Amino acid sequence: MLKLIIFLMISSLLLATQFSNAEELDSSAEVPAPRKMGGEGSLRPEECPKACDYRCSATSHRKPCLFFCNKCCMKCLCVPSGTYGHKEECPCYDNWRTKEGGPKCP
Repeated sequence: MLKLIIFLMISSLLLATQFSNAEELDSSAEVPAPRKMGGEGSLRPEECPKACDYRCSATSHRKPCLFFCNKCCMKCLCVPSGTYGHKEECPCYDNWRTKEGGPKCP
């Protein structure tokens, strides 16, 4: 009789943990996936002006920098970190070229 009671208790504990894990898995499916940091597609279009404002903050050619940065950001949804360089973070941003072959994005 004692063996039966122990068996029932262990079975109920196993079932309880199995159902609690299933609920956790179901609830995690409802949570939206976290956005990746950096990289192409990491920004939303409304975030481009702020990102480009920082990107162009150290240049003496602010107006054209902002124009092209925003244009590139709207296309690639990415702006490299910092005020200069780091273009490898955004291949789309880095590979967009002018007719002459120079970089289009600052």
